Amino acid sequence: MSDEVLSESADGVTTITINRPKALNALNVPVKVALREALAAAEADASCRAVVVTGAGDRGFCVGQDLREHAENLETGQGLSTVRDHYNPLATTLYEMNTPVVAAIRGTAAGAGASLAFLSDFRIGGPGTKFSMAFSGIGLAADTGASFALPRLIGRAKAAELLILNTPVDATESLRLGLLTQVTETDDDVLPRAQQLAAHLAAGPTVAYGWIKQQLRVDGGFAASLECEAQAQQACGETSDHAKATADFVNKRKPTFEGR
Repeated sequence: MSDEVLSESADGVTTITINRPKALNALNVPVKVALREALAAAEADASCRAVVVTGAGDRGFCVGQDLREHAENLETGQGLSTVRDHYNPLATTLYEMNTPVVAAIRGTAAGAGASLAFLSDFRIGGPGTKFSMAFSGIGLAADTGASFALPRLIGRAKAAELLILNTPVDATESLRLGLLTQVTETDDDVLPRAQQLAAHLAAGPTVAYGWIKQQLRVDGGFAASLECEAQAQQACGETSDHAKATADFVNKRKPTFEGR
């Protein structure tokens, strides 16, 4: 794995860090590839029960595409092939993960960086957190799943405003809109709070969490949702977590979960 994407695991939580602080964690091809591989490895690891995604430093979670690399690609005629080659696979991997994902967002999340945050299940920010869709500012449309995730978080009209007008959104407004799950008192608290939430998730019924995520991904109408619910309850009902938690409830004990 690239040293520009770091992965550390402890107590069921894998923390994945984009490690280009001098470039505000901008995404070049090696980072896109390594980030997707790190997410896929976490999803495949049975000991990983929750994931935190963050950026090194406190000035930028991730400002999206490395524009120096992009300018070189335009000169060599490669254009925007990276959308199909790298951004789409990265967004798909993140979106389809059954493992809960918490984004710890310090500083600016822009362009594809904001898109990655919006595809996460929870987003923890601090006073210095700011979202900027950025795409239209350089004459581009949205990518990395922003056109899908953003209207589902805040509605189509507000998503159109942020994408077309490229309006930056500070932490207070992001919390009000639902772009952030929580805002900490200081920016230094963002990563610890995200890891605390991830630890809470890792100690929970992670099989059920995975099925809930699958239910929320259903896009085929009411009947398809009901069928997914039936499949989910059948699968969850056969887990030892469910059996033990039901017995704990009957016997007035606090349940504990093992993710199986």
